[in-house]
Amino acid sequence: MRLRSIRGTALTAALCVLASAQLAHPALAAPGNPGEPRYSAGAASIGDPYFPAQGNGGFDVKHYDVSFAYDPATKLMDATTTITATATQDLDRFNLDFRGPEITGLNVDKHKASFQRDGQELVVTPRPKLKSGKSFTVVVKYAGTPPVITDPDDSIEGWVPTDDGAFVPGEPQGAPAWIPSSDHPTDKATFTFHATVPEGITAVGNGQLLSQTTKNGQTTFVWDSTEPMATYLATVTLGKFQVAKSTTPGGIPIYTAVDPALASQSAATVAKIPDIIEYFNSLFGPYPFASAGAIIDRAPNVGYALESQTKPIFSSAPSLSTMAHEIAHQWFGDSVSVKRWSDIWLNEGFATYAQWLWTEHNGGATAQQTFDSTSNYGRAATSAFWQTVTADPGTMDMFGNVPYNRGAMTLHALRGKIGDTAFFKLIKDWASTHKYGNASTADFISEAERISGKDLKSFFDVWLYQKGKPTTW
Repeated sequence: MRLRSIRGTALTAALCVLASAQLAHPALAAPGNPGEPRYSAGAASIGDPYFPAQGNGGFDVKHYDVSFAYDPATKLMDATTTITATATQDLDRFNLDFRGPEITGLNVDKHKASFQRDGQELVVTPRPKLKSGKSFTVVVKYAGTPPVITDPDDSIEGWVPTDDGAFVPGEPQGAPAWIPSSDHPTDKATFTFHATVPEGITAVGNGQLLSQTTKNGQTTFVWDSTEPMATYLATVTLGKFQVAKSTTPGGIPIYTAVDPALASQSAATVAKIPDIIEYFNSLFGPYPFASAGAIIDRAPNVGYALESQTKPIFSSAPSLSTMAHEIAHQWFGDSVSVKRWSDIWLNEGFATYAQWLWTEHNGGATAQQTFDSTSNYGRAATSAFWQTVTADPGTMDMFGNVPYNRGAMTLHALRGKIGDTAFFKLIKDWASTHKYGNASTADFISEAERISGKDLKSFFDVWLYQKGKPTTW
């Protein structure tokens, strides 16, 4: 969830970067030796038009082990990230995404590797070369101050210092501020974090807390996220927190960390987390992760919440509806992630509609009333709200009202079109079929038609691909 209205990058410049990033490295095997490896460079990006430098080709990341010490007083980090990956082609070179501090060492399979940095691209030349199908490790050591990433709408992400630590959101391009990575939602991996901070500071990461040990005035927290995760959902947020542990009625452990200054404002919302999870279980199927929670911090210069996997992060005390939105993302956005950023309505529209459903369930406005409101379908046909394509909002509007509100309206209109039985079966099947994976708008349309038995091409064309206020569907 990014409730800042304008985000993105200049598309013309982006396409130029994409074109240059995808230049093929010539094959190095002789044409007369067809059985020999044909080494070449992995692609410098996944090829997503919205963020053309994101992600990398030629390998698949399996696991990140991120170990760092951070001092909030000096804002200095000393870190080592170990990446375990599998080559998907014969590689003589590959790229990682990294915007972080100065690199002090880089090895591939214990061999020192040469590297170059070019913008966010970290270009690695391993010796020996890597054969397709080979599992390999990359160890990157770095030290310095991790950067704050500023997006074109002036919202910030990455490693954001606070009065007592750091607030760490990553959507859509902040993860490389502190983790060398393949930074695209389609390259998911598991994560382990070892965070060492001054005693009295708490480091809260994704997944489950494996250990917490204090020695010589320093505390090390080890967090382990065992389900696949997109890099933009990774966080280790640091600060002085009141920590509470509980469980859902179904036994899922909940870990919440709240800035003491926000504790009283947040208490009622935090208390509802188990109820929200149980309600969404009934609609969407079982909660997809081994743990749950929330991180509520004071980061007023950030100004938004984000659905970091297993522990959404909030830059201020959240409302109940905002908490419901971020928890819904655990199914839609975190477990089921987009194939391309243009599909962002599948994240934000689903979470917003879940928010509507929770509000109705909690005794507030019905989903139909919210649909009809002046914030939604009640807007005048002349409103600029109707002039952005929901299924392709562009980088400047991908975190604006359209993917959120019009995305949710699309789902409510679809519910009316195919009926409650088919609609809720579709939503539950969507969460189950694509669990821990990625899916596209085209995939959703196909599944909606299959489950409903209806031809929905015109419906989705009106709601997702056309500008203008829908009048018939």
